[in-house]
Amino acid sequence: MNIIFKIDTWQEIYHSLRNNKLRTFLTMIGVGWGMFLFVALLGAAKGMENGFDKVFSGFATNSIFLWAQNTTIPYNGFPKGRKMDLHLSDLELLPKKIRQIDYISPQSARGKFGSPGETFSRNGKSATYTLTGDLPVGNKISEKKLIFGRYINDADVSGNKNVIVIGEEVYKNFFEAKKNEDPIGKSVNVKGTFFNVIGVYRVKKTGGPDNDQSAFIPFSTYSKMYNEGDKVGFFAIVSKPDADLNAVEENVKSELKSKYNVSPEDTNAFGSFNLGKEFKKLTGFLTGMQLLTIVVGSLTILAGVIAISNILLITVTERTKEIGIRRALGAKPAEVRNQILLESVVITLTSGILGFIAGTFLLMIVDMLTKNQDKFPFYNPTINYVQVFGAMAIMVILGLLIGMIPAQRAVRIRPIEALRSE
Repeated sequence: MNIIFKIDTWQEIYHSLRNNKLRTFLTMIGVGWGMFLFVALLGAAKGMENGFDKVFSGFATNSIFLWAQNTTIPYNGFPKGRKMDLHLSDLELLPKKIRQIDYISPQSARGKFGSPGETFSRNGKSATYTLTGDLPVGNKISEKKLIFGRYINDADVSGNKNVIVIGEEVYKNFFEAKKNEDPIGKSVNVKGTFFNVIGVYRVKKTGGPDNDQSAFIPFSTYSKMYNEGDKVGFFAIVSKPDADLNAVEENVKSELKSKYNVSPEDTNAFGSFNLGKEFKKLTGFLTGMQLLTIVVGSLTILAGVIAISNILLITVTERTKEIGIRRALGAKPAEVRNQILLESVVITLTSGILGFIAGTFLLMIVDMLTKNQDKFPFYNPTINYVQVFGAMAIMVILGLLIGMIPAQRAVRIRPIEALRSE
């Protein structure tokens, strides 16, 4: 299209748009607003997705938490209402029977699932916190961000050691946090027993699965302290990446029912929380937001492009005499058509670029305002440039297609009739 490289073409487009400043501006708002919404909402949805990924970073989202309850159906001579328990022996049984299990962490706790917490004390201060007996594998399921020391290891468990890893709030209460006091090697009294602090961890303030008002001790030490033998409070079970987590959950319950003589129809004997299922709901919601963003932005852009076509129709009517003179001087129909199409593309593309810049600028401002806001799950609201430039390309194509309407009308104008028009 040689018309693109002619300076007269661009001068004519410039004067045409300049002579109708208000009309051109109002027309461009539609497309620009559509692109602005597209970029801003797409970035916001990605920011929320990144925020939730940050909240759950270091946490195995393909995990199930399972605990024992009471039976509700009599079975094999056992009455209903029987209290069930989980045991350390289940750790060997379940992975052998269910190959989709990656690893299991047994835990027992005071201060979870409605049970009262445990009293901690040091230097005359006392407070109640959650106390959990854990194995080293537990840190693989919910990784602790340590600010001092280390987490529980195998030697701590095998030696029944009185060591403890405390949350940041516990540390602040019992140590001089403002002076950055090192608590490692110092002791905290728990239920009349002194525990040496081996680590301090910090959790995010965005409502993740953990909190820092708790402490962890070796599972063996916990069992001995509360005389629980081989009983386990609950299991944290992580499936292999390609496994069906719902099937793993059902299979685990079936194996436990078979082992402990529980009716296969009893749905109350073992309770569970499927974190993977809830996490999928969350990611599905975020995906839905992105799809909604694409639909809303695309429809808004389409409405703006249609408005451009309507404005160009009015422009063609106003420039009937001018078009007639050009035709009389030898302008070919293709040149007239291309002129109108080029105006449509210029308006559409300029509007889209301005909307893109405004949307990107807004995301930059939001990112700066939320960068250090740990309480709000929003982080790094980036945009997918492939989607944006794809939308831009579709927008230009639509501008060309819809611009054909006023362009064809301009071509159909006969020179003699145009010259007679007022």
